[in-house]
Amino acid sequence: MKRRIAIVAGGDTSEHEVSLRSAAGILSFIDKELYDARIVVMRGDDWQVCVDDNTRVPVDKNHFTYTLDGEQYSFDFAYITIHGGPGENGLLQGYFDMLHIPYSCCGVLAAALTYNKFACNHYLQNFGFNIAHSVLLRSGQQIRNKQVVDEVGLPCFIKSNVGGSSFGCTKVKTEDDIQPAIELAMGEGGEVIIEAFMKGTEVTCGMYKTRQKTVIFPLTEVVSHNEYFDYKAKYNGESDEITPARISAELTQEIQQATSALYDIIGCQGIIRTDYIILENGQVNLMEVNTTPGMTATSFVPQQVRAAGLQMKDVLTDIIEDKF
Repeated sequence: MKRRIAIVAGGDTSEHEVSLRSAAGILSFIDKELYDARIVVMRGDDWQVCVDDNTRVPVDKNHFTYTLDGEQYSFDFAYITIHGGPGENGLLQGYFDMLHIPYSCCGVLAAALTYNKFACNHYLQNFGFNIAHSVLLRSGQQIRNKQVVDEVGLPCFIKSNVGGSSFGCTKVKTEDDIQPAIELAMGEGGEVIIEAFMKGTEVTCGMYKTRQKTVIFPLTEVVSHNEYFDYKAKYNGESDEITPARISAELTQEIQQATSALYDIIGCQGIIRTDYIILENGQVNLMEVNTTPGMTATSFVPQQVRAAGLQMKDVLTDIIEDKF
């Protein structure tokens, strides 16, 4: 009998629609001969299983099951592809842990840590990772423009500390733009990170580990056509994504080894993607760690899988079967 897979998507943030695109990608990649996969769309308390293109039925949250034509169905595995809460911040991981349902990504602690950019980067700084200087603001806190300039300089990035896909992110060039940028970012989760601008080459590295092997993909170099790698650059084709990255073999290996070490330090599981900036002096700075990376056909990870000569179908099978 085929294992029943729930591809869990949606969520409660601005990344809801992006997550649905990732879910469609995973559904297209997954091995249909091995698995019976269904997309489960979540928004708030409304959880629904997509039985087919026209039929959705509610999920019983007590058991993560659904009923169709009088018969109850359960899931053997959850592939979490929610970008944002509750699937990227540890909440859903805790729910599945209590139900003893295996899932695709890291556990509660690692998910909560990586979801908080400021906490994650400063934690990893203790292990030798270079990061940009940054300031954290929570809801209700204020900061003067002069303090921003003195501490991180201009230009700087002001963005949500717990958001993604560049929602609420602003590249700030003048003091007059600081407070509006903070207000915009605060609307994406109630925490804001103000981060020094890092000039250099942006690269990203995807990988995964199972009990049997470590697989690190070729790096992708990101060249945005815009001021930075914003939403339009990410999803509307306004960037060049070059795989493998146009950097030396030695630097590639350094970044791949750093990503593998980071994977173990945090306690990651499944596929992750880590973003870096190579500064003009050659120093590699960590930007952020993504534990539920985008999985559309044109997302970084599928690009890197193809460049490695692998098949997404086989990678997903590795992730799923490692839990059994």
